[in-house]
Amino acid sequence: MKKTLRNESPDPYWQYPGTQVITGMVAFLMAYLSVFQLQADTVHKSERITVSFEQTTLKDAITLLEDKTPYRFFYNHRLIDDSKKVTARLVNVPIRTAVSALLKGVEVDFKIKGDQIILKKKRAELTLHTSTASLALVAAGEAVASASDEATDDFVKYELTVSGKVVAENSDPLPGVSVLVKGTTVGTVTDQDGRYTLRIPEEFASNGVLVFTFIGYARQEVTVNNQTVIDLTMTPDVSSLEEILVIGYGTQKRETVTGSVSAVTSKDLESVHSVTTSSMLAGKLPGLSFRQADGRPGSSASIQIRNMGSPLFVIDGIQKDEGQFNNISPNDIESISILKDASASVYGSRAANGVVIVTTKKGKTGTGNTFSLDAYTGWQNWTRFPKTVNAGEWYTAKVEADVNDGKPASDIMPIEELAKWQAGTEKGYRSFDWYKFIIKGDAPQSSVTLSATGGSEKINYYFSLGRVQQSSVLGREYTFERTNIQTNIGAQVTNRFKISTQINGRIETRDQPGIPGGDDYWLPRFALFRNRPFERPFANDNPNYPNHIQNDETNFAWLNKKDAGYWTEDWRVLQLNFTGEYDTPIKGLKARGIYSYYLADRLMNGHEYTYDTYTYDEPTDTYVRTGGSTNPWRERGTRKVIETVVQGQLDYSHTFNGRHNLSATFVAERINRRNLEVWVHAVPKTNELPIILFNDTDTYNDTDYEEARIGYVGRLSYDYQGKYLFEVAGRRDASWKFAPGKRWGVFPSVSAGWRVSEEPFYRNFTALSNTLTDVKIRASYGLLGDDNIAIGPFDYLTGYRYPASTAILDMIRTGGQVINNTTIKTAYDVQGDGRPITNISWLESRMTDIGIDYGILSGKLTGTLDYFYRKRTGLFQTKEDVLMPSELGYNLAPENLRSDAYVGGEASLAYSGFFRGVTFSVGGNIAYSRLKQLTRYKPELSWGNSWDHYRNNGASTNRWADPLWGLHAVGQFQSQEQIAAYPVDIDGQGNKTLLPGDLIYEDINGDAVINGYDERPIGYSRTNNPTVNYGLFITMGWKNFDFRADFSGGAMYSNVRRWEMAVPFQNGGNLLRELYDDHWHRADPYDPNSAWIPGKYPTMRYANSDHSNYRVSDFWVTNVRYLRLRTMEVGYSIPTSLLDKVKLKKARVYVNTFNLFSIDNVKKYGMEPEVADENGLQYPQHRLVNIGVNISF
Repeated sequence: MKKTLRNESPDPYWQYPGTQVITGMVAFLMAYLSVFQLQADTVHKSERITVSFEQTTLKDAITLLEDKTPYRFFYNHRLIDDSKKVTARLVNVPIRTAVSALLKGVEVDFKIKGDQIILKKKRAELTLHTSTASLALVAAGEAVASASDEATDDFVKYELTVSGKVVAENSDPLPGVSVLVKGTTVGTVTDQDGRYTLRIPEEFASNGVLVFTFIGYARQEVTVNNQTVIDLTMTPDVSSLEEILVIGYGTQKRETVTGSVSAVTSKDLESVHSVTTSSMLAGKLPGLSFRQADGRPGSSASIQIRNMGSPLFVIDGIQKDEGQFNNISPNDIESISILKDASASVYGSRAANGVVIVTTKKGKTGTGNTFSLDAYTGWQNWTRFPKTVNAGEWYTAKVEADVNDGKPASDIMPIEELAKWQAGTEKGYRSFDWYKFIIKGDAPQSSVTLSATGGSEKINYYFSLGRVQQSSVLGREYTFERTNIQTNIGAQVTNRFKISTQINGRIETRDQPGIPGGDDYWLPRFALFRNRPFERPFANDNPNYPNHIQNDETNFAWLNKKDAGYWTEDWRVLQLNFTGEYDTPIKGLKARGIYSYYLADRLMNGHEYTYDTYTYDEPTDTYVRTGGSTNPWRERGTRKVIETVVQGQLDYSHTFNGRHNLSATFVAERINRRNLEVWVHAVPKTNELPIILFNDTDTYNDTDYEEARIGYVGRLSYDYQGKYLFEVAGRRDASWKFAPGKRWGVFPSVSAGWRVSEEPFYRNFTALSNTLTDVKIRASYGLLGDDNIAIGPFDYLTGYRYPASTAILDMIRTGGQVINNTTIKTAYDVQGDGRPITNISWLESRMTDIGIDYGILSGKLTGTLDYFYRKRTGLFQTKEDVLMPSELGYNLAPENLRSDAYVGGEASLAYSGFFRGVTFSVGGNIAYSRLKQLTRYKPELSWGNSWDHYRNNGASTNRWADPLWGLHAVGQFQSQEQIAAYPVDIDGQGNKTLLPGDLIYEDINGDAVINGYDERPIGYSRTNNPTVNYGLFITMGWKNFDFRADFSGGAMYSNVRRWEMAVPFQNGGNLLRELYDDHWHRADPYDPNSAWIPGKYPTMRYANSDHSNYRVSDFWVTNVRYLRLRTMEVGYSIPTSLLDKVKLKKARVYVNTFNLFSIDNVKKYGMEPEVADENGLQYPQHRLVNIGVNISF
């Protein structure tokens, strides 16, 4: 019997005419507010497809349709007979026709709902008629039961209606999430606010399971358990985070990428809350090496791709410098991709060290308006800094040093005096803690970002305004401030033409006292060791009189703007991008043009005052000026950078016969850059007058030069059914640095991939394919260029230097200088500027990369493995066997003669899951990259010491580059008798200066003398990034709580402790507590004949850095290893039931920490593991605690 359902519904709700009117109005309103979803559905419904099936199983055919279209199939797998084979050739047919052909002869019906195709068992007795209102609601994405569900009300009894809201981990609503009752076809999708309503069949009301799925997020299942409200927070699926990767001049699906590309999205970066962009990336990307050696306000980290040097930065398609990259507002970043292999060849002459690609956030059409606030405030403290001793300990060590140095008893502090300093209770004998005086903990940091995003049917926009303020722990007068503005607007002008505008601007200010020297943070840090603990900052502790101490310049009492002067640096930066894109009538061909204008303006102002220091005369109760500075300076510098970029781009993409996918890109690009700089230095007559007078000027520099580059890019990509992947690309570049015949270079690359898991033979191994669900093997090879070399822009031209030298001529001239009653004149000569460099061209890097990407357990566990080898040729070297006459005054020009290579590998692994209501993800990565010297021009002349030449210049080939050379310490002398009998001259003076506890070095060459010939490699490079870099992350979500922790670390790089870290009383200052607490010393420091008490470190000597103990040796070397908790955040999202009452979409509060702790092997020295300075006094990183809020409405 056939039963027909007409427009009327058995539900009384639909029978009431007034309700139908209201329903229609609501449907219209929802459709209006959801233009984007409606537009997407319309596009999908009108989409046509060309595809072929030849004896393809039904499941494989469904998979192929999913790959070729934006649609996703939902069905019970028991419905599909996998033995059923399909043969069909469909050309330019609607998707509905394609699915009908696919299901021909099968007892399966289907329904298209948005971008979802739901399969269900065919019911012969059912004829379906749908109401207009229902269709409107579905088109608008409203959470209603599907028409097919309504049609089956006569057969299915519904007992429960469940509603709820689905949000992302950052509490943003997720529209379009599929919600299905497991084991049925009953389901719906969430609306624009992430809400859904679903009627549950009676038999599933108690034990039924709701399945939530959404592209890019992990599948989640929730038991109904008779609940009427089920809210859910979805977590990203690690295997899908990089579904679409931003590559050079375009995007590409992750599964078809053949190069080594890694990426992070805004979700990975939001929990860091760093001031600079580079500091956000530690440990997050495999192959990205990281070292933040300087933690001062506004400072950035050193990031390199595979340790190969500074990469090229590309922001929204435009090549930029590292400063632009670091000062983007982190809130404006949508994603960051890094190109690590030959895939970077499309950027040609600047891509040899890899490419970092940044994409900023854009608005989305039809999404409505969303306003957001992200604000936090925090407190900063140094993670650690080397500790010093107090006054009693200082004088105790000084007595030891004086006795060891053989000073007479009259020059050594009496024991009674020492006892007073050790007690530290009497006036005049109290110790002063310079650390507490200089370091002001809990330095504030704050950030506020306001943003708005949204769009109508034709226009989308994103706007943000952010401000960050950061103070230093060196008082509150060392500050960094930055204001960012970002505006991205896109408009669909016609069906084929769209335009967009991006405006990025920032104002950046660094402000601090005008301290002598170029690094105005140096003296306050140096003061912590240079100032002795018995010295005090103010004479008689009177704050009006800075005390005269051993080193006045490090007395922090006057290191402030009032007494020392000021130094400020202001940057005003504006970036404008204008883009037009035209979808040509030729199917698959698009044309794109970009014009970019960049303007950066820098103003530096500095003024160091004269200052006085005083000594207090107690008998007269007066303050006497006994020191200070009478050498003021005043300087001002301006710099202006103007850069224009013009790009023209053609993109073609087409699928032939449903199997052959072809895409091609061609780009023409021109970059012009002008640099103007003026700097003036003067000696002012007074502290009060900031004007620079001409007569006061002693130095003036004026610079004006231009740069220009031209490049042509081509790329062709092909894949067969997404299984066999091939890509060839290249760039032809010209650089202004080289002579006309050497300016052009061609940099090609080729890559291929094979998705093994897509092969039928692989799927036949059911046990393997069900576990190792995704396998892709890829390989690439390419030639990359580098014009970042140490030559000037016009060194290929000959020229002259004036003045080159001077001569005093004995001649009478009025107005000349008079010396010994003789008027003389100074004459200047002109000298040739050397042989023009005409034979220098690009450094060339040949990059090989072999990798595998894999997914296990349906993508829950994903990973990558890569091996790479980069051979670089054309490094500079001068032919030493070609001699130039010294009369010429210049040397032979360098040539492209040397070569080296980086070799290494990297791996990453990530897992995401759901357990007892907790969603979680955990993962890690590790990378190894090391430089090896390959070849050099020979013969090489050994001027002087051939061993030094071998050691310092890498004269031998095929060896690791930049090892740390030094002596090998084999022990310490235990007694004076052992020293007297020792046959090797350790100190170069017959061991006369040695004492028990002093270091014994191995005599490598056996000549009984310790010198440079006994040095050998004792460690890794001490200045480069770690050879091994690794990172870990953990994310968790439970109900409204979220948690994330990021770890990063490094190994295989060396730190040498020298100067303050090894030498007591260096520069006459304080000494490291580590040296004092555990050193060789006499039981009675005043008695040279008393017994020696052993310790780890040699005995005390006063500021004797030339002693043999302090030569570079493995005694003072640490091969650093560390793992740092880089960031940790705990957040809580306010329930939606409360947000609805105050009309908010999202409200979240969080606590964030940065650099909370580090596990390393240099902690006992008080050193930061990432510090590069040998004395350990570099500005350390901050330990930061933030509290903040995210609000959207």
